[in-house]
Amino acid sequence: MSKREDVICNNIGLVHSCARRFIGRGIEYDDLFQAGCMGLVKAADGFDEERGLKFSTYAVPVILGEIRRLFRDGGAVKVSRSLKELSMRAARERENFISNEGREPTVSEMADLLGVEIEQAAEALGAALPPLSLTRSGVEDDGDQIDVPVSSPDEMLTDRLALRQVLCELDSLDRALIVLRYLKSNTQQSTAEKLGMTQVQVSRRERAILARMREKLTG
Repeated sequence: MSKREDVICNNIGLVHSCARRFIGRGIEYDDLFQAGCMGLVKAADGFDEERGLKFSTYAVPVILGEIRRLFRDGGAVKVSRSLKELSMRAARERENFISNEGREPTVSEMADLLGVEIEQAAEALGAALPPLSLTRSGVEDDGDQIDVPVSSPDEMLTDRLALRQVLCELDSLDRALIVLRYLKSNTQQSTAEKLGMTQVQVSRRERAILARMREKLTG
């Protein structure tokens, strides 16, 4: 398994954590998860270790961005005709490979079998995956159901990571204002004195900053 594939496999839990945040908003979990997986692949491709960030810190905003795009696009993961055809080929080749080799093929092996780039093979495999049931308990009985958890410690972690990323994107003055107000619990007047501003300026700027942050965090 390549390093890229290893990163994707080891961080699939981030996708579940991000997708759970949007349960109950009108889009099926399978679609949320598929969009999040696209974000994870993009994050794996775009991550640069030299920037000094942890992969999870970089990946969470990218995953959330892909899921929010799903809502903006009307709630459906759009799959092109060519990708559908490639996914059908991928399903056949995967079955043949498993039958002959007795194991799942890697993404690289699937790319070779399909004669396409690794990225295209990954998309084709994702499009070919059957939907996962959220209510099956593992017993062949339609009456058996389990509740889908809507919150978890992982969800709190993704929230913190997303917030940290948004804070890093603020300019130095705005970031200092938010840190003083919400992390160090300074009053607006005390913050104004430390930043060389008036209390009115702090109040107005704070509202504007929070509005921008809320938009980035909620889409």
